[in-house]
Amino acid sequence: MRNVLTRAALGLAIASLTPLGHAHAIAGNRIFPATMAVDDPGVGDELDFQFGHIRTPNDDDNPGSSASVNSWSTNYAKTITPNLALSIGTNYSNQRSTGNPTVKGFDNLGLGIKYMMYVNPVHEFMLSVGVDSEIGGSGSKAIGSSYSTYTPTIYAGKGFGDLPDTLNWLRPFAVTATLGQQYASDRSVPNALNWGVTLQYSLPYLQSFVKNIGLPKPISNMIPVVELAMSTCTSGSCSGQTTGTINPGVLWESRAMQIGLEAQIPANRASGHSIGVLLQTHFFFDDIFPHSIGKPIF
Repeated sequence: MRNVLTRAALGLAIASLTPLGHAHAIAGNRIFPATMAVDDPGVGDELDFQFGHIRTPNDDDNPGSSASVNSWSTNYAKTITPNLALSIGTNYSNQRSTGNPTVKGFDNLGLGIKYMMYVNPVHEFMLSVGVDSEIGGSGSKAIGSSYSTYTPTIYAGKGFGDLPDTLNWLRPFAVTATLGQQYASDRSVPNALNWGVTLQYSLPYLQSFVKNIGLPKPISNMIPVVELAMSTCTSGSCSGQTTGTINPGVLWESRAMQIGLEAQIPANRASGHSIGVLLQTHFFFDDIFPHSIGKPIF
Protein backbone atom coordinates (compact mmCIF):
# COMPACT_ATOMS: atom_id res chain seq x y z
CA MET A 1 0.00 0.00 0.00
CA ARG A 2 2.86 2.34 0.79
CA ASN A 3 4.05 2.19 -2.84
CA VAL A 4 0.58 3.08 -4.08
CA LEU A 5 0.37 5.98 -1.62
CA THR A 6 3.74 7.43 -2.52
CA ARG A 7 2.97 7.23 -6.22
CA ALA A 8 -0.33 8.95 -5.46
CA ALA A 9 1.52 11.64 -3.51
CA LEU A 10 3.92 12.20 -6.40
CA GLY A 11 1.02 12.37 -8.85
CA LEU A 12 -0.83 14.88 -6.70
CA ALA A 13 2.34 16.95 -6.32
CA ILE A 14 2.79 17.15 -10.09
CA ALA A 15 -0.91 17.91 -10.56
CA SER A 16 -0.79 20.72 -8.00
CA LEU A 17 2.28 22.15 -9.72
CA THR A 18 0.44 22.20 -13.04
CA PRO A 19 -3.31 22.83 -12.77
CA LEU A 20 -5.24 22.75 -16.03
CA GLY A 21 -6.29 26.38 -15.95
CA HIS A 22 -8.04 29.13 -14.06
CA ALA A 23 -10.54 31.85 -14.77
CA HIS A 24 -11.28 35.52 -14.01
CA ALA A 25 -14.25 35.09 -11.69
CA ILE A 26 -16.42 38.09 -10.77
CA ALA A 27 -19.54 38.02 -8.56
CA GLY A 28 -20.78 41.50 -7.74
CA ASN A 29 -17.93 43.42 -6.11
CA ARG A 30 -15.95 40.21 -5.58
CA ILE A 31 -13.11 39.06 -7.81
CA PHE A 32 -12.07 35.50 -7.06
CA PRO A 33 -8.38 35.36 -8.01
CA ALA A 34 -6.77 32.64 -10.12
CA THR A 35 -5.44 30.51 -7.30
CA MET A 36 -2.58 28.16 -8.10
CA ALA A 37 -3.50 24.76 -6.63
CA VAL A 38 -7.32 24.94 -6.38
CA ASP A 39 -9.15 26.16 -9.46
CA ASP A 40 -11.57 29.06 -9.01
CA PRO A 41 -15.20 28.88 -10.21
CA GLY A 42 -15.00 31.41 -13.06
CA VAL A 43 -14.69 31.17 -16.83
CA GLY A 44 -12.62 33.54 -18.94
CA ASP A 45 -10.03 34.08 -21.66
CA GLU A 46 -6.68 33.65 -19.94
CA LEU A 47 -3.11 32.45 -20.25
CA ASP A 48 -1.14 31.08 -17.33
CA PHE A 49 2.53 30.25 -16.77
CA GLN A 50 3.60 28.46 -13.63
CA PHE A 51 6.75 27.02 -12.09
CA GLY A 52 6.74 24.60 -9.21
CA HIS A 53 9.24 22.70 -7.11
CA ILE A 54 8.51 20.07 -4.49
CA ARG A 55 10.18 17.01 -2.97
CA THR A 56 8.01 13.94 -2.41
CA PRO A 57 8.58 10.58 -0.69
CA ASN A 58 9.78 7.71 -2.88
CA ASP A 59 8.84 4.09 -2.11
CA ASP A 60 9.66 1.28 0.27
CA ASP A 61 12.32 -0.16 -2.03
CA ASN A 62 14.60 2.64 -0.86
CA PRO A 63 13.46 3.82 2.61
CA GLY A 64 14.09 7.49 3.29
CA SER A 65 14.56 8.30 -0.38
CA SER A 66 12.70 11.07 -2.14
CA ALA A 67 11.92 12.51 -5.55
CA SER A 68 12.60 16.14 -6.45
CA VAL A 69 10.09 17.48 -8.98
CA ASN A 70 10.52 20.69 -11.00
CA SER A 71 7.69 21.57 -13.35
CA TRP A 72 7.07 24.33 -15.91
CA SER A 73 3.51 24.61 -17.18
CA THR A 74 1.36 26.71 -19.46
CA ASN A 75 -2.42 26.73 -19.69
CA TYR A 76 -4.83 28.57 -21.97
CA ALA A 77 -8.58 29.02 -21.43
CA LYS A 78 -10.96 30.25 -24.15
CA THR A 79 -14.61 31.23 -23.73
CA ILE A 80 -17.01 29.76 -26.27
CA THR A 81 -19.99 31.59 -24.77
CA PRO A 82 -19.96 34.00 -21.79
CA ASN A 83 -20.65 31.05 -19.47
CA LEU A 84 -18.73 28.23 -21.20
CA ALA A 85 -14.95 27.86 -21.57
CA LEU A 86 -12.54 25.26 -22.91
CA SER A 87 -8.97 24.91 -21.67
CA ILE A 88 -5.80 23.19 -22.80
CA GLY A 89 -2.62 22.76 -20.81
CA THR A 90 0.76 21.13 -20.92
CA ASN A 91 3.75 20.95 -18.64
CA TYR A 92 7.38 19.93 -18.75
CA SER A 93 8.61 18.02 -15.73
CA ASN A 94 12.06 17.13 -14.41
CA GLN A 95 12.11 14.42 -11.73
CA ARG A 96 15.23 13.42 -9.81
CA SER A 97 14.85 10.42 -7.55
CA THR A 98 17.37 9.15 -5.02
CA GLY A 99 19.25 6.19 -6.47
CA ASN A 100 17.59 6.49 -9.88
CA PRO A 101 18.42 8.37 -13.09
CA THR A 102 16.76 11.72 -13.77
CA VAL A 103 13.64 11.54 -15.92
CA LYS A 104 12.26 14.51 -17.81
CA GLY A 105 9.81 15.35 -20.54
CA PHE A 106 6.29 16.54 -21.23
CA ASP A 107 3.40 15.20 -19.22
CA ASN A 108 0.12 14.18 -20.83
CA LEU A 109 -1.94 16.88 -22.53
CA GLY A 110 -4.67 18.30 -20.32
CA LEU A 111 -8.09 19.32 -21.64
CA GLY A 112 -10.94 20.91 -19.73
CA ILE A 113 -14.45 22.28 -20.08
CA LYS A 114 -16.22 24.46 -17.52
CA TYR A 115 -19.75 25.89 -17.42
CA MET A 116 -20.69 28.69 -15.02
CA MET A 117 -24.16 27.72 -13.79
CA TYR A 118 -25.06 30.44 -11.32
CA VAL A 119 -23.88 33.82 -10.07
CA ASN A 120 -25.43 35.84 -7.25
CA PRO A 121 -23.82 39.32 -7.30
CA VAL A 122 -25.49 40.49 -4.08
CA HIS A 123 -24.19 37.57 -2.04
CA GLU A 124 -20.94 37.23 -4.03
CA PHE A 125 -21.62 33.58 -4.82
CA MET A 126 -20.61 31.60 -7.90
CA LEU A 127 -21.18 27.96 -8.91
CA SER A 128 -19.74 26.11 -11.90
CA VAL A 129 -19.39 22.54 -13.16
CA GLY A 130 -16.83 21.05 -15.50
CA VAL A 131 -14.72 18.10 -16.57
CA ASP A 132 -10.92 17.97 -16.58
CA SER A 133 -9.09 15.23 -18.45
CA GLU A 134 -5.57 14.09 -19.23
CA ILE A 135 -5.05 12.23 -22.49
CA GLY A 136 -3.12 9.02 -21.91
CA GLY A 137 -0.05 8.49 -24.08
CA SER A 138 0.09 12.12 -25.24
CA GLY A 139 3.17 12.91 -23.14
CA SER A 140 6.66 11.47 -23.07
CA LYS A 141 6.94 7.85 -21.95
CA ALA A 142 9.20 8.81 -19.06
CA ILE A 143 6.70 11.27 -17.54
CA GLY A 144 3.21 10.80 -18.98
CA SER A 145 1.05 7.81 -18.10
CA SER A 146 -0.34 5.42 -20.69
CA TYR A 147 -3.89 5.76 -19.36
CA SER A 148 -6.28 8.71 -19.44
CA THR A 149 -8.06 10.32 -16.50
CA TYR A 150 -11.42 12.10 -16.39
CA THR A 151 -12.52 14.28 -13.47
CA PRO A 152 -16.08 15.71 -13.31
CA THR A 153 -15.79 18.65 -10.92
CA ILE A 154 -17.94 21.15 -9.02
CA TYR A 155 -16.48 24.63 -8.39
CA ALA A 156 -17.88 27.15 -5.88
CA GLY A 157 -16.92 30.55 -4.49
CA LYS A 158 -18.42 32.73 -1.75
CA GLY A 159 -17.40 36.22 -0.70
CA PHE A 160 -18.29 37.66 2.71
CA GLY A 161 -19.22 41.09 1.42
CA ASP A 162 -22.85 40.61 2.52
CA LEU A 163 -21.94 40.51 6.21
CA PRO A 164 -23.50 43.21 8.46
CA ASP A 165 -21.75 46.48 9.26
CA THR A 166 -20.71 45.18 12.67
CA LEU A 167 -18.48 42.65 10.87
CA ASN A 168 -17.02 45.10 8.36
CA TRP A 169 -13.46 43.84 8.64
CA LEU A 170 -14.51 40.31 7.72
CA ARG A 171 -16.04 41.41 4.42
CA PRO A 172 -12.77 41.09 2.45
CA PHE A 173 -12.70 37.34 3.24
CA ALA A 174 -13.76 34.80 0.62
CA VAL A 175 -13.66 31.04 0.25
CA THR A 176 -13.59 28.85 -2.84
CA ALA A 177 -13.85 25.08 -3.11
CA THR A 178 -13.66 22.27 -5.64
CA LEU A 179 -14.85 18.66 -5.51
CA GLY A 180 -14.10 16.22 -8.31
CA GLN A 181 -14.15 12.43 -8.73
CA GLN A 182 -11.22 11.27 -10.86
CA TYR A 183 -11.61 8.12 -12.97
CA ALA A 184 -8.80 6.34 -14.80
CA SER A 185 -9.24 4.50 -18.10
CA ASP A 186 -7.03 1.69 -16.72
CA ARG A 187 -9.03 -0.30 -14.16
CA SER A 188 -5.86 -1.27 -12.30
CA VAL A 189 -5.26 2.40 -11.44
CA PRO A 190 -7.05 3.60 -8.26
CA ASN A 191 -9.68 6.30 -8.63
CA ALA A 192 -9.53 9.37 -6.40
CA LEU A 193 -11.68 12.13 -4.96
CA ASN A 194 -9.86 15.41 -5.60
CA TRP A 195 -10.96 18.23 -3.31
CA GLY A 196 -9.69 21.63 -2.37
CA VAL A 197 -10.51 24.75 -0.35
CA THR A 198 -9.04 28.26 -0.33
CA LEU A 199 -9.34 31.07 2.22
CA GLN A 200 -8.59 34.56 0.90
CA TYR A 201 -8.40 38.08 2.32
CA SER A 202 -8.62 40.67 -0.45
CA LEU A 203 -6.80 43.92 0.35
CA PRO A 204 -8.18 45.51 -2.88
CA TYR A 205 -11.68 44.69 -1.60
CA LEU A 206 -10.82 46.19 1.80
CA GLN A 207 -9.58 49.40 0.20
CA SER A 208 -12.44 49.78 -2.29
CA PHE A 209 -15.55 48.46 -0.52
CA VAL A 210 -14.88 48.49 3.23
CA LYS A 211 -12.51 51.31 4.18
CA ASN A 212 -9.57 52.92 2.45
CA ILE A 213 -6.88 52.66 5.12
CA GLY A 214 -4.21 54.12 2.86
CA LEU A 215 -2.26 50.98 2.02
CA PRO A 216 0.55 51.78 -0.44
CA LYS A 217 1.10 49.94 -3.68
CA PRO A 218 1.89 47.12 -4.29
CA ILE A 219 0.45 46.03 -0.92
CA SER A 220 -2.99 47.43 -1.76
CA ASN A 221 -3.19 45.03 -4.73
CA MET A 222 -2.32 41.91 -2.72
CA ILE A 223 -4.51 38.99 -1.65
CA PRO A 224 -3.11 36.77 1.12
CA VAL A 225 -4.38 33.23 0.56
CA VAL A 226 -4.18 29.73 2.00
CA GLU A 227 -5.00 26.79 -0.26
CA LEU A 228 -5.71 23.21 0.75
CA ALA A 229 -5.25 20.85 -2.24
CA MET A 230 -6.07 17.24 -1.40
CA SER A 231 -6.74 13.86 -3.02
CA THR A 232 -8.39 10.86 -1.36
CA CYS A 233 -7.97 7.42 -2.92
CA THR A 234 -11.40 5.81 -3.46
CA SER A 235 -10.52 2.35 -4.80
CA GLY A 236 -7.85 -0.33 -4.65
CA SER A 237 -5.45 -1.03 -1.80
CA CYS A 238 -5.05 2.68 -0.98
CA SER A 239 -8.78 3.32 -0.56
CA GLY A 240 -9.49 5.96 2.07
CA GLN A 241 -5.94 7.33 2.18
CA THR A 242 -5.44 11.06 1.64
CA THR A 243 -2.46 13.07 0.40
CA GLY A 244 -2.10 16.76 -0.34
CA THR A 245 -0.53 20.10 0.50
CA ILE A 246 -1.36 23.24 2.46
CA ASN A 247 -0.31 26.30 0.47
CA PRO A 248 0.03 29.68 2.19
CA GLY A 249 0.98 32.53 -0.10
CA VAL A 250 0.14 35.87 -1.62
CA LEU A 251 -1.31 37.00 -4.96
CA TRP A 252 -0.76 40.40 -6.57
CA GLU A 253 -3.47 41.58 -8.97
CA SER A 254 -3.78 44.24 -11.62
CA ARG A 255 -6.39 44.71 -14.32
CA ALA A 256 -4.37 42.78 -16.89
CA MET A 257 -2.37 40.22 -14.93
CA GLN A 258 -1.71 38.44 -11.68
CA ILE A 259 1.50 37.25 -10.02
CA GLY A 260 1.48 34.67 -7.25
CA LEU A 261 3.88 32.97 -4.85
CA GLU A 262 2.98 30.10 -2.53
CA ALA A 263 4.71 27.56 -0.32
CA GLN A 264 3.63 23.91 -0.48
CA ILE A 265 3.54 22.24 2.93
CA PRO A 266 2.80 18.48 3.01
CA ALA A 267 -0.51 17.83 4.76
CA ASN A 268 0.57 14.49 6.25
CA ARG A 269 3.43 11.97 6.29
CA ALA A 270 2.27 10.23 3.11
CA SER A 271 2.51 13.57 1.27
CA GLY A 272 6.19 14.07 2.11
CA HIS A 273 8.33 16.06 4.52
CA SER A 274 9.79 18.90 2.43
CA ILE A 275 8.29 22.30 1.64
CA GLY A 276 7.82 23.16 -2.02
CA VAL A 277 7.12 26.40 -3.87
CA LEU A 278 4.78 27.63 -6.62
CA LEU A 279 5.36 30.74 -8.74
CA GLN A 280 2.70 31.97 -11.17
CA THR A 281 2.21 34.62 -13.84
CA HIS A 282 -1.36 34.88 -15.12
CA PHE A 283 -2.72 37.09 -17.94
CA PHE A 284 -6.38 38.10 -18.27
CA PHE A 285 -7.05 38.26 -22.02
CA ASP A 286 -10.66 39.29 -21.40
CA ASP A 287 -9.28 42.56 -19.98
CA ILE A 288 -6.20 42.93 -22.21
CA PHE A 289 -7.95 42.16 -25.53
CA PRO A 290 -11.68 42.66 -24.80
CA HIS A 291 -12.63 43.18 -28.46
CA SER A 292 -10.61 40.37 -30.07
CA ILE A 293 -9.15 37.18 -28.59
CA GLY A 294 -10.43 38.12 -25.14
CA LYS A 295 -14.13 37.88 -25.93
CA PRO A 296 -16.38 34.81 -26.33
CA ILE A 297 -16.72 33.25 -29.78
CA PHE A 298 -20.52 33.32 -29.56
